[in-house]
Amino acid sequence: MGFPLLSLIVFTPVAGAAVLMFLRSDHAVRWTALGVTILDLVLCIAMLASFDTTTHEMQFTERRLWVPALGITYALGIDGISALFVFLTALLGSICVLASWVAIDRKVKEFMVSLLTMQALMLGVFCALDLFLFYVFWEAMLIPMYLIIGVWGGEGRVYAAFKFFLYTLAGSLLFLIGVIVLYFNGGETFDILALTAQDLPFPVQTWLFFAFLIAFAVKVPMVPVHTWLPDAHVQAPTAGSIILAGVLLKMGAYGFLRFSLPMLPEASVYYSTLMLSLSALAIVYGGLLALAQDDLKKLVAYSSISHMGFVTLGIFALNLRGLEGGILQMFNHGVTTGALFLFVGLIYERTHTRSIADYGGLMKAAPVYTAFLALFTLSSMALPGTNSFVGELLVLSGGFAANLAVGAVAVLGALLGAAYLLGMYRKVALGPASVGVRFKIRDVNAREMVAILPLAVFVLWVGLYPKPFLNIIDVSVKHLLAQLHDKGSGQ
Repeated sequence: MGFPLLSLIVFTPVAGAAVLMFLRSDHAVRWTALGVTILDLVLCIAMLASFDTTTHEMQFTERRLWVPALGITYALGIDGISALFVFLTALLGSICVLASWVAIDRKVKEFMVSLLTMQALMLGVFCALDLFLFYVFWEAMLIPMYLIIGVWGGEGRVYAAFKFFLYTLAGSLLFLIGVIVLYFNGGETFDILALTAQDLPFPVQTWLFFAFLIAFAVKVPMVPVHTWLPDAHVQAPTAGSIILAGVLLKMGAYGFLRFSLPMLPEASVYYSTLMLSLSALAIVYGGLLALAQDDLKKLVAYSSISHMGFVTLGIFALNLRGLEGGILQMFNHGVTTGALFLFVGLIYERTHTRSIADYGGLMKAAPVYTAFLALFTLSSMALPGTNSFVGELLVLSGGFAANLAVGAVAVLGALLGAAYLLGMYRKVALGPASVGVRFKIRDVNAREMVAILPLAVFVLWVGLYPKPFLNIIDVSVKHLLAQLHDKGSGQ
């Protein structure tokens, strides 16, 4: 088994949360939480530095019997599909602590404990190689996220928290039923790799495909089970929005990659046109809703629905360019949209309004803030040279190869993205002066710059030199496609 690196990565935040329980000073709590998340990030960087990009096999694997009577094991491992998301989760964890430094001024200890617990559970989802263990991490995430929204959110936080909880719990219950059916039809094992090797009858695959579809679609979220997302984003504190956009939405797409495609290949191929159509609907519908928003946070929230539509489009294109683009776009979306929610939080702390009309003239009052906002806005609309351009280009290329009509609709969605993002930036940065007249604000400070710069680096790094990131993904995606080809009657 070797050195338990993944266990360290997953449980370092839990150990940190336990330490926080004994601290009395909010100052000490903040610095300790930041130190824990930075340590976790360093461990993830060490993991990526040691990652072998030449094999599709699971790496850094750990296995221990947990419940022998049911064949349940404590099993962790990562491959090229999950490695980037483990790193992304740790990166955004430290940024969430920095974003909450001033914004969270009550029950600071409880908030940081919830944040670190949430980080551990999200890391566990991406590392789990046992289906039962995966479900434990997947379901337990609801609790700290519910608390983050319901305790530290805005005026409508209780409604938003309940809506988030009920939607995701309903999806999780279907997922649980699917897990039980899969257990009894897959040789009475929860081992994800063993289940992937099974050849399930097509009727069973179909039933499981739709059970998993509903569970994962709620998390993505896909239209029409998306309505919890804007409420949750608007009411959540800044750190909650960053987690939701940056990591939580990825878990639905990750479920398709880890379960639906490799375990249910025939059903995935058979229903791929349906999935492509739902993805195209999400791209356009999310774009139109974003175009109609005056609330800055709602605009970014609805843009997430559109951008995640590109992710599912790439996944169900079922070709190399689409799949690699979809996975890379999941990482890109976490960076870019996480940054946009950070910027919404920063300006809200200064003005206590989210109305786009209230932000006119921001360029003169906060030039550094406005310059970085321009970078992330251009990234969100996939300008060449930014990270999202690479991912979106691969997705559209794979989408056109899979279905010409769906590819054409997706291009329309990209045009809508340019319309609402440029319109937002024009009003906020260049519009008639409100900032400096109605609001006296300052530019970003050193702490805020520390949170912004890593995200800006990844926008440019992936945009200008995506090879290292695609190398991590490539071999695992090719292996997944080979499985689909062998078991799913062609790509």
